[in-house]
Amino acid sequence: MTPRPIGYYVHHHGAGHLTRARVIREATSLPVTLLGSQIDAEGIVLADDRLGDGFDGRDQAANRPNTLHYAPLDHEGIRSRVARISEWIAQARPLLMIVDVSVEVAMLARLASVPVLYVRLNGKRSDPAHLEAFRSAQALIAPFAQAMEDPATPDWVRAKTFYAPGLSPARAAPGAPRDTVLVIVGEGGTSLTAAAIADAARACRDHTWRVVGNLSAPSDCPGNLVFAGWSDTMADEVAKASVVVGAAGDGVVGLVMAADRPFVCIPETRPFGEQNATASGLQRMGAAIVRPAWPDAHEWPAALSAARALDPAGRRVLRDPQAATRLARWLEAQAATWVARELAA
Repeated sequence: MTPRPIGYYVHHHGAGHLTRARVIREATSLPVTLLGSQIDAEGIVLADDRLGDGFDGRDQAANRPNTLHYAPLDHEGIRSRVARISEWIAQARPLLMIVDVSVEVAMLARLASVPVLYVRLNGKRSDPAHLEAFRSAQALIAPFAQAMEDPATPDWVRAKTFYAPGLSPARAAPGAPRDTVLVIVGEGGTSLTAAAIADAARACRDHTWRVVGNLSAPSDCPGNLVFAGWSDTMADEVAKASVVVGAAGDGVVGLVMAADRPFVCIPETRPFGEQNATASGLQRMGAAIVRPAWPDAHEWPAALSAARALDPAGRRVLRDPQAATRLARWLEAQAATWVARELAA
């Protein structure tokens, strides 16, 4: 008998969701089918659900139910993706559906009689939509350490959560750290400017500054600053850096913790205070130097020195090298439970 698959819905915003999905898929022996709008040929490609090019997560709907976040009306992409997900569920009969992340897809899967494992990000997610998605799920997956939990998270949500810090690509073998400052510009949107990075590099001429991400070099780029574009080997980039500078998204934080590198964290504004909550946790654990905004140029030498001076123990407790393996075994146990129920029926 061909085993029933696990569905994995991948949100399109930023690179972290797809990276996490690939790590989990590689770690488990279960057949995993990815579903998403930006997964190319890796699975079921869904129609785009965004409103225009400048997607901000708002649906412009005046009468949206409180249990939904994003439900624009008369949107052909929404109709198409709902139909495609439902069609796949009907044909494949998945044992479980991992949703990373979407309240709407989680509710759709539950309505289609599929047990849901919901990936829960950090931040204050006490709104009705999140709470009902959490309540409807069989269990929750947190890609961060329990020590990073937002203090306001309800006890019943914590009790349903499997914590798996470190769902990032395998740590690259680190070379000898150079005097290199690596600035990571994530795909989820950034407030960084090339001019501000150039000013920081001029203030730290004893360091080589390297920027990875979709940010172009300014016309007056100093000689110790390189804009390298997007990298598909980000783990290698991080492993070779002496200090990493980046936002507080799960993808960046996971890579930095995995490579055990000093970190200057500058959280970006995100819904539900996700990155601010993560940055607060990093600061509380002594795992990073946190700045609310990009420091002025003259502040950078002190910021880099402070990051290097942090006790590595603070960041090492936030990384579990076996997180993917533990999650895979837990996922397989979840699937086995539903297979047993089916056989007993």
